[in-house]
Amino acid sequence: MLNYRIKNYFFFLVLLLVSGSVFAQKKVQRKPSTEKATSESFKAGLFIDVNAASYTPSSYTIEQLVKNILISGGSSCAVANVTNVTVSPNQLSTDPERAWGYFHKGTTNFPFTDGVVLVTGKARRAGNVFEGSLGDPVPGSTVSDPDLVTAIAPLAPLKDAVFIEFDFVPNSTQVKFNYLFASEEYTSDYPCGVFSDGFALLLKKVGDPTYTNLAVLPGTAGPVSVTNIVPAGNGFSCGPINEAYFGGMNPPTNIETNFNGRTIPLTAQATVIPGQTYHFKMVLADASDSGFDSAVFLEGGSFDIGMTIVDGNGNPLTTVNMCDNTPQLLKAQIAAVPGMTFQWYKDDVLIPGATNATYTATQPGVYIVRTFVGGTNCQTATVTIVGGTTPPAQNATLKLCTTPSLAAFNLNDATPMITSSTTATVHYYVNQSDAVAQNNNYLSAAALSNYPGTDGQVLYVVVSNGAFCSKTVTLTLNKETTPIAQLTATKVRICAGESTTLTAANGATYQWSTLPGTGATQVVSPTQTTTYSVYAIGAQGCKSLQPASIVVEVVPAITSMLSGGMICQGDVITLDAGAGPNYHYTWSTGDTTQTISVGTPGTYSVIINNGVCTKEFTTQVIQAIIPEIINVNYNENGTMMLTASNPSNGSLEYSIDNGLTWQNSNTFTNVPRNIVVSIRVRVKKTSCVGFLQYFTFVMQNVITPNGDNINDIIDFRGVNKYKDFKASIFDRYGKEVYKASSLQPYWDGYFQGKRLNTSSYWYQVSFEDPASKKPALKTGWILLKNFE
Repeated sequence: MLNYRIKNYFFFLVLLLVSGSVFAQKKVQRKPSTEKATSESFKAGLFIDVNAASYTPSSYTIEQLVKNILISGGSSCAVANVTNVTVSPNQLSTDPERAWGYFHKGTTNFPFTDGVVLVTGKARRAGNVFEGSLGDPVPGSTVSDPDLVTAIAPLAPLKDAVFIEFDFVPNSTQVKFNYLFASEEYTSDYPCGVFSDGFALLLKKVGDPTYTNLAVLPGTAGPVSVTNIVPAGNGFSCGPINEAYFGGMNPPTNIETNFNGRTIPLTAQATVIPGQTYHFKMVLADASDSGFDSAVFLEGGSFDIGMTIVDGNGNPLTTVNMCDNTPQLLKAQIAAVPGMTFQWYKDDVLIPGATNATYTATQPGVYIVRTFVGGTNCQTATVTIVGGTTPPAQNATLKLCTTPSLAAFNLNDATPMITSSTTATVHYYVNQSDAVAQNNNYLSAAALSNYPGTDGQVLYVVVSNGAFCSKTVTLTLNKETTPIAQLTATKVRICAGESTTLTAANGATYQWSTLPGTGATQVVSPTQTTTYSVYAIGAQGCKSLQPASIVVEVVPAITSMLSGGMICQGDVITLDAGAGPNYHYTWSTGDTTQTISVGTPGTYSVIINNGVCTKEFTTQVIQAIIPEIINVNYNENGTMMLTASNPSNGSLEYSIDNGLTWQNSNTFTNVPRNIVVSIRVRVKKTSCVGFLQYFTFVMQNVITPNGDNINDIIDFRGVNKYKDFKASIFDRYGKEVYKASSLQPYWDGYFQGKRLNTSSYWYQVSFEDPASKKPALKTGWILLKNFE
């Protein structure tokens, strides 16, 4: 079939080149070849149903189809006034080969559920089952139609003209309906030639001489025809032409219809005057020959002439955008008749009490208004209200602190301040009028990131949900030169305890790093060398990039370990003021050295200066008095505790080795028994020394006078020189067997020249303690072991 068509097409081009006028007078005969069927072609449910007996409207007359299928609202009320319905050729509804009829999409994806179809051949062959080709003549049809010729000025003579026409009286200001065009001409390269079947949807007010063709593409795109809607590819050398309106080629399986290609669903509409009578004519014809049929499908119920829903200004509404449930006034516009009532519905649910011609909607949904006359539903009008939410938005201020390397705003930084929504569409406008119009004069992405701006400039920001809900807010630009901080101090070197005043400059306010307050001055008293920093803040809050800093040096405190002391008569003591960085000395004696030596008790002072600070130190030199040992407490364990007088109240130190070593403690341990200890006590750092010799007398409990020089005697020679010394030994019966004397200051176990028997004896020793000057008495027992 394809080769046959190409062959004839080339023949046609040759004829066209020879003589266009001759071609115009001759009929070009094209015989469609039978399309090859595939296994898919015969599957049930692949094609729409046309004039199928299973549908009641398939037996309708042309008037019934127009009034009950095509016209919205039907004909039950006088308001939907439709008359003079005719079809040409005048084929009966019982004729199975008629060119018009009822279609239903069945189980296909055809865009219209049902409606009225007009074919330049046999209507039934448009669907139902696979047909190899569509190229039937229309019995009783005229060759052409003058109204169609006038409307489209065809490139080739027309034949097989068919049409449906009727009169109607609209009840609203607009009439419209949905349709699509399908044709067998979408094959070979015919859409690029003159073989374009003619098609028009004509409307005029009764009495007017001319029609208006409603079968045109939006804008100035031209008529709806095979030659004006051509897809790319598919062997069409002239495509694409208005490809957006092409619905698709029928694939090899020949589904939905038996036409090669079709348009998308289109809408025909016209402004009319309610109450006036209009004439409508749908006319269709083949171009040049009957070889390739075409069809027009009108969607059932889409031819609305009964009622329109308008807004408060009378503008017709079909789809309304509602943001944030803002109330929307809906008004049923209709030429009312006596006894007419109204009822509004939302999403097919009756709205109680909504029985007026107007209704205020406050929620999205599909709103329907129906009119009734005498209980009969007359007209129905529908409007869809699409809901949307306006993103949150608020006025904002964007601050720019300029630097030598930064002079432009990045407006993207303001978006989070303006709206918290992450999905909102945000457009920035320089002019308020552009923002109100929401046109395309908003700042580009590149401009947003590098916008020069001026201080105090106001931009207008439209924040939308990406659809129809939006809010306009303002963005105020604040622009300020970033300040450069400066910091000075009245003194940068101070003594401990002194203060200095810091003064910052070049800001309106200041941010101190470690100090409170925002003023330009600070009085500080650091205790150690400290670095102070401050940022300068401009009048609009711009902060210096770097802080200004200054170091306040706290000169180390002048210290001195100066201490006096005690001196004995004739002693000399050295007073040391101590060393330090850059120390200079002035003594009360007039000396200027670090140390001085003095031998006179009294008060001495020194003033030390380090070039920044000055400090005076004072000490006392006190006359010391020689201390004395006034008590010695010695026990058999070898512990000796000394008690000394201290009339000078100075620090004392002690020695029991005749001054060889000294200690601060007055307690000594491991002091041997029965030895003479040379005790000394002195006021520290003086020559005031007290002296006492002390015998560590401890009576031994056992003597064995056997001549081995071990425990042979009890020796009193260490204490017999003490004042009031007395020593006696008694036997168990109280008889004195020994009495110490200067001639015999020891006891050897003899009495009157005779060795005493081994036994226990008692002793009594008394003397004046050399330290405390108090009587001391020691008593106890002695075991005498004499060996025979």
